[in-house]
Amino acid sequence: MSNPVPDALATADEIAGALADPRAAWPGGPPDGGRSWPQSLAGGAIGIALLHVERARSGCGDWAVARTWLSQACAGEVTAASNASLFFGAPALAFVLHIAASASNRYQRALATVDSATITVTRTRLAQAHARIDCGEQPEMREFDLIRGLAGLGAYHLGRHPDHPVTRDVLAYLARLTDPLPGADGLPPWWTSVAPNGEPNSAYPDGHGNFGVSHGISAVLAVMSLALLRDLTVPGLADAISRICTWTDQWRHGDRDGPWWPGFITVEQAREQRADPSLRPRPSWCYGVSGTARAQQLAGMALRDPARQLTAEAAMLAALRDPEQLDRLPETGLCHGTAGLLHAAWRMAADARTPEISAELPRLAARLTAQLHKQECAPSPELLDGAAGAALALHSTGTGTAPAPYWDAFLALA
Repeated sequence: MSNPVPDALATADEIAGALADPRAAWPGGPPDGGRSWPQSLAGGAIGIALLHVERARSGCGDWAVARTWLSQACAGEVTAASNASLFFGAPALAFVLHIAASASNRYQRALATVDSATITVTRTRLAQAHARIDCGEQPEMREFDLIRGLAGLGAYHLGRHPDHPVTRDVLAYLARLTDPLPGADGLPPWWTSVAPNGEPNSAYPDGHGNFGVSHGISAVLAVMSLALLRDLTVPGLADAISRICTWTDQWRHGDRDGPWWPGFITVEQAREQRADPSLRPRPSWCYGVSGTARAQQLAGMALRDPARQLTAEAAMLAALRDPEQLDRLPETGLCHGTAGLLHAAWRMAADARTPEISAELPRLAARLTAQLHKQECAPSPELLDGAAGAALALHSTGTGTAPAPYWDAFLALA
């Protein structure tokens, strides 16, 4: 896909070696509570297992290490309750087992079990979402977002079984999400009544409109665009992509050499049709250009709109070349840090009409490596904000490839 960067692979090897033994990665065991639960893709054993599965698939790692971490992830009860999502419980386990099973004769029975549970979870969530739309109510972020909602479940089904009816049903819902709601007062139908953290907050009495990939409409845009690029002809899909693009275009800032989109807007900003330039998010995956530009690039490709694609690539290139923007990423992880920018840029470079993006990758990989080596204490081993995610980004840059099924589908980048 791109020229390998050997120094990046060497750092990925180093991190993976440090994370080979769960007892060494988590001295005294994983911390209690939070997202360190075994089937948490963000912070648990299943996320670290993904690193070792991907390395084993590529011939850079040992399947025995991957199996050790998968065993850790399967310890205890696997939830398929109402809080199950791509990042948690049965769907998270199904996502990683699908990747592992693609390169091994193992895991087929376990995958079938958690895949069935994930389909059930998805159908329950779809019924709830359609009932909400039928009532003309605004959605909560957790209904449609990537981390907790149906965009994330759609990303799983798109990679696992694109022709399955549940995949088309999720895509049909995502398209319906963009249909105008009655009495919306000019706000988009995905406008949510909660704060950016997903909870009601008096500081956001009228909610907000979210552009991000982790919790906002860019994940919906990316998943639908990926489906269209894979020739899944769900009625209304192209029109839904266009509706989202029309809204994001209204909020694109900067000039053609350095465009950017806000992370979110309030109802006051929507009414004024203005977001202050000080609201430009850092170039992270979750809310910044790492995620939003990739979603726009995918939309441009899906709609056969080269101008949109070039605008997205200009946004990424501007961030990669701006020392001030790079300095806003002191963290190293996929979500908030340099690893997320590196991997999104790597993905964009593979599809780009703008070859200059690829030329920036070795420098950015070196920056991430230096950040990792300068850390005063060992980073968390977790996938989303920690060392495992940074290692995966460096692994892909280092090898120059990431075969299907794509490990980064959980980021809505592929």
